[in-house]
Amino acid sequence: MDKRALKHLLKTSRAQIAPETHGLPRPTGPGRRAPGLSQHQIDQLLNRSLGTYRHLEAGHADSPPFDLLRDIARLFGYNEQQWTTLCRLARGENPPGPLYDTSGDAVPSAWEDAVGGVTHPAYVTDASWNLLTCNPQFHALFEGGEAPANTMRWMLIDGREQLTDWEAAWAPLVMPQLQNALATRPDDKVLSRIRDDVLADPVSKALYEAGGTSIHPDGDERPIRHAVEGPGWVTMCVAQPLTAPGSRFMILVFRPGPRRTVTRPRMLQAR
Repeated sequence: MDKRALKHLLKTSRAQIAPETHGLPRPTGPGRRAPGLSQHQIDQLLNRSLGTYRHLEAGHADSPPFDLLRDIARLFGYNEQQWTTLCRLARGENPPGPLYDTSGDAVPSAWEDAVGGVTHPAYVTDASWNLLTCNPQFHALFEGGEAPANTMRWMLIDGREQLTDWEAAWAPLVMPQLQNALATRPDDKVLSRIRDDVLADPVSKALYEAGGTSIHPDGDERPIRHAVEGPGWVTMCVAQPLTAPGSRFMILVFRPGPRRTVTRPRMLQAR
């Protein structure tokens, strides 16, 4: 726990919230009064025992529960980056999930310009793998020149014929991604429908139930048939917009022809 940084974050945050906005009076009486909510008022608003918040802000709470931190973050109107910072300062670890259920549903519009400036096929999806934006090079990958509305559904159901060696090279690596996403977002209707459709097919059901541990495609190289350039291999470069947990920014480096002989992926490191 970084007590000094945590105290500064919490004290600054509560100072920005007027008690009147929550139907509470501004503290009066002798002594120096900090602006914003008092520590006692925060306990009131969160239905916590007296002194709970003061204990945390003072740095005396070892590994405070995530539910307390979540309640405080929502009261203070934190975004996802601030929520992550709070958990790291208070517990030394990342949060177990997003602060809001809808956080992965949208990304800043600047990503549309960013994707448009990439020369390789590139796109951004939300936490349900719905396509938010892509460039013309990504559209060109597909028959008819139109990218799928949901890339998870395409990888597991609709795009099998285009994904070379789907049962061995794609499905065992993508199925765990779907399972992991549903563990984090169990009420996601889009992902739940995809899972139900996967389980309705005997071949994909067996692969889904087999499970797996690979849930991060960053740096993976997989075979694919480009609609224009023919068979080849695509290397996946993955990043995440920080304001939208579960969303992803993908760059696909396509190379036509047979797979290159690579024993170990090269890693970039600062000298």
